[in-house]
This record gives sequence, structure tokens and C-alpha cells, in this order.
Amino acid sequence: MRQRTAIVIGGGIGGLTAALALDRRGWSVTVLERTAAPAASGVRAGTARPVRSGAGIALAPNAQRALDTLGLGDAVRAMAAWQGAGELRLPGGRRLARTDNAAAVRRFGGPVVVAHRAELLALLAGRLPDGALRTGAAAELVDPGDPGPGGRPARVRITAAPDGAGEELTADLVVGADGIHSAVRRAVFPGHPEPRYAGFTAWRFVVPAPDRPCTAHETWGPGGLWGTVPLPDGRIYAYATAAVPPGGRAADDERAELQRRFGTWHHPVPDLIAAADPAAVLRNDVRTAAAPPPAFHRGRVALLGDAVHPMTPNLGQGGCQAVEDAVVLAQQAAPDADLAAALAEFTRQRLPRTMDVVRRAERIGRLTTWRSRPACALRAALMAATARLTPDLALRALDGIADWRPEGPTYAAGTRGTRTAAQPKEHE
Repeated sequence: MRQRTAIVIGGGIGGLTAALALDRRGWSVTVLERTAAPAASGVRAGTARPVRSGAGIALAPNAQRALDTLGLGDAVRAMAAWQGAGELRLPGGRRLARTDNAAAVRRFGGPVVVAHRAELLALLAGRLPDGALRTGAAAELVDPGDPGPGGRPARVRITAAPDGAGEELTADLVVGADGIHSAVRRAVFPGHPEPRYAGFTAWRFVVPAPDRPCTAHETWGPGGLWGTVPLPDGRIYAYATAAVPPGGRAADDERAELQRRFGTWHHPVPDLIAAADPAAVLRNDVRTAAAPPPAFHRGRVALLGDAVHPMTPNLGQGGCQAVEDAVVLAQQAAPDADLAAALAEFTRQRLPRTMDVVRRAERIGRLTTWRSRPACALRAALMAATARLTPDLALRALDGIADWRPEGPTYAAGTRGTRTAAQPKEHE
């Protein structure tokens, strides 16, 4: 039987996971990542070395279980530093609620882990076959192809590459994993509305830990929030959001903008801002899906992650849902499967679930944009009262999400992170 071929456009978390999952299913895979700059892809061109800039990513038990099907769950869990307590606070420091990963294990069968995004990308890229990842290779979809018996293959043109542009490739399957501004999505669904501004902008950076210890926390204030999470190498991942008009940029620099907005908040917020390199503070407008797409596939093209269901970061599920997408796609696309039926089943499984997560994340995101003092006081009172009655308040939003399990055996959730004698070791 001829080996089926797949081209993945986009070398982010979803794209690399899809490439690895398809490779494990017997596909010949090529990943085309347009960015040669290390910080964008998480790996240095031609290597799998992690880049030390960027931001963190939360991986809930649902994503860990998906990665377990690829033998990567333990490696991801080993990256995590934050496995302890977390707090929900107000800008003055008052604690509204507290949770810990023991509660996540009880509720979802596994912990929430936070890793450095670049290290996760490097882990995924390092498991691909040599030569499968081509960086600096921008590509466009020329023809989605026809998945029916004897149908034409999909065609992709490389528009920029270190060794020249213009090369045209054909494949049995194309995976569009090219992010929130996906050109692949526009090519297959040209009339579909673009992602819309969610009403707030996000800042992210990584710095050394301050001298005084700090607990992982998220702090909600008028019109925005601040989050602090330890990383495994002793550094701190910090993020913030604020309800501001889209497209803005600080007149001086983004660190100064953070100082203006959050510099009077409780420890360790001012210290973390002061420690940040202004050039390393990332600022991005947050966008979310404006409407459900007609499908997650067309022809021989499948879309996943932010390319098809962009969501606000309030549930920490953007990367998790992309990982789920990738694993489900590969599970359906067996080497001898009817591709048209496999892609239809991929849409059937993924579209309603991911759009539900989109809506749930957006509802929480709207709460963070409240500005008036009475509204913020009411919000804090409700959170504090609910936390007293329901200690796992911060985890309730993930019910029906973090407890997801992929088809087939894994060894993360059912044993709460412990492997049974009948389950394989990671590299076996």
C-alpha cells in the first residue's frame, strides 16, 4: 500500500502535535512553518533546542491525556513546576478563593500543569522524523483537492523559503494549523467571518523569580486581570489583560504600560514588571471565533486550533483544544481509512465541543472587563461567597472540558498520573 502523505501548514503546538500523531499512524508528514525566527516556532532552525523567550502554557488533564496517546504525557508533566496552590485575589491582595492541584486530581483525574511554550514546542519537534519540519517556509493552499475515490490530491505552493520559493507540493491531506489569521481557513471558507475582537488585550512575559516567594495566583481588578505562575526552571510566567481598544500600542514601551495599569497592585506584581525586559513583553489583542464554521474540513483539508476555533485565554484551553484536535484527527485518519468519512467524523466530533469551549471562555472573559466599582464589588462578593460554599470554585469552569478522554488507552487520568503494570512505558 502506498504511504499516504500529509502537509501541515503551521508549526505551532497544534500543527506539531498533528504531525507527530499522523506520523505515528503511518503517514509521511511535512510541516511547513513560515517563521525562521526562533521565538515564533519554539525551535532554532535545523535543531530542536528550546528558545528561552516567549510565554507559558497551561495543559489541563484533557491535553495531557491526548499527549499520552503519543507517549509524551509523562515528559510534559515532568516540565511542570506549578503543582501546588493557586489563589484568586483582588488588587489590594485580599484572597477570594484558593485551590490546588490535589483538587484538580480529585475532580478531573489529573493535575493542571504549566510549562514553557518553547520547551513544549521543542519536545514535539524533537520527536518528528529528521527533515519533517521545514522552518522559514511560508505556504499557501492552491487546491483543497477531492477526497473521494480517485479524487485529485490537495496542492500547496511554498511562497517563501530559504532555498527559494515557487515549489509546489501535493498531498493526500493538508492540515491547516496556521493560527488565528489562518490563510488556509480563508481559502477553504472565503465567506466565513474573521475572528472578532473579544474586548481586551493581553500582555505576557517571563522573568526570574523575585527574592520574596510568591504563590501562583490570578488577580481580578477593574477592567482587567493579572496572573503569576512559576515555571520549572525557577522563572515566573506573568500575564495580564485589560479592556482597551484594539490595535493599540504604548507610546513608550509595553513594560511602562503595565506599570501604569498594574504597578500599584499587590506583591509580586510591581517587582515582576520591574524585572521585565521591555523588548520581551508580548502584547496581543485577544480575538475569538465570530461564528461556528460550516465544518472543520473541506476537500482534503482539515483545520485545527486557532485556525478554526480561536478562543479567549480565560479557560486556558486554546492549546489544549488544539492538541485534542490533532489527536482526534490522526485517530480518524488511519492509513487505510476512507478519508472523506474520516474528515466528516473529525468535524462531527470536534466542532460542537470546541465551539462550546469558545462560548464558555468568552463568558468568563466578559466578566474580566467589568470596570465600575459597584459591579467589581458585586463580582468579588459572589466569588468569595461561592468559594466558601464550593472550595473548587476555580475548577468548576472546566467541568466537561478537563475530564475529556481520547479514544483508546492512555495512562494519565484513570490512574491519576500513575502507570499500571499493564500500561507501557513512554518510549516502548
